[in-house]
Amino acid sequence: MALQEVCKWQAPDAQGLTPHLSPAGGWAVPRGCDPQTFLQTHGPPLAHGTTTLAFRFRHGVIAAADTRSSCGSYVACPASRKVIPVHQHLLGTTSGTSADCGTWYRVLQRELRLRALREGQLPSVAGAAKLLSTMMSRYRGLDLCVATALCGWDRSGPALFYVYSDGTRLQGDIFSVGSGSPYAYGVLDRGYRYDMTTQEAYALARRAVAHATRRDAYSGGSVDLFHVRESGWEYVSRDDAWVLYAELRKLPEPEKQEEEEAGQAHPEPATPHGAGDGGGLSGGLVPGDSGPPAEPETL
Repeated sequence: MALQEVCKWQAPDAQGLTPHLSPAGGWAVPRGCDPQTFLQTHGPPLAHGTTTLAFRFRHGVIAAADTRSSCGSYVACPASRKVIPVHQHLLGTTSGTSADCGTWYRVLQRELRLRALREGQLPSVAGAAKLLSTMMSRYRGLDLCVATALCGWDRSGPALFYVYSDGTRLQGDIFSVGSGSPYAYGVLDRGYRYDMTTQEAYALARRAVAHATRRDAYSGGSVDLFHVRESGWEYVSRDDAWVLYAELRKLPEPEKQEEEEAGQAHPEPATPHGAGDGGGLSGGLVPGDSGPPAEPETL
């Protein structure tokens, strides 16, 4: 028996004004319009951005990101989490559409868990990256926007992969994704070394994200820092980006500090008294002369 006959319920007029949401058919675009073309033409151009980075070094993988989620000029959330744990030894940075990133990371967590149950062990970082890129590549051209860096530790040691929603998969030592990535790359390229200590790696990641939030209008909030070790991932800290940048401005620049340390270790020899610009010859002597220079004759 139909619901209308039991409860005497009548469907509201979809054409009239109503404070309730439209039914499923009411969300369709006008007839004769392609949905993608209609949204591109009439939809608001919402700019979005972020700053995420990850790099591999001797003691594991560092992942850092800002916490500002924006939609155009509107800051939707100043304290969002852009580094998502996948399992105990795998993290992922998120850049792109927040809904797409969250959805696909839940799908990846499910698939990795099922593989672990079937095979008795978790897949490698390379296997997880290949699985994610294969799943997302099927939706190429449908405005899916996911750019992530998978950071993990497996049987081969620390590993880092970049995966994009069109199926791109790259392996490397340093990746930065988002609108603030050019500024972060400038700091990373200057201070990165594979044999860094743990504290040096923490300081480099914080400095890179803090400088990016200073120059990029769509990045800000705080700086989240994660460290993937052999024993698993660790949430290191969350620091206010503005306070962190102000503290970094008070510190001496690395190049000047290295020059000062080198100058103290190797002091310059003292200049001999009376030395001039004559190649070490004082008093204007020329090679072959044993006495003072002759005075010019006067008539």
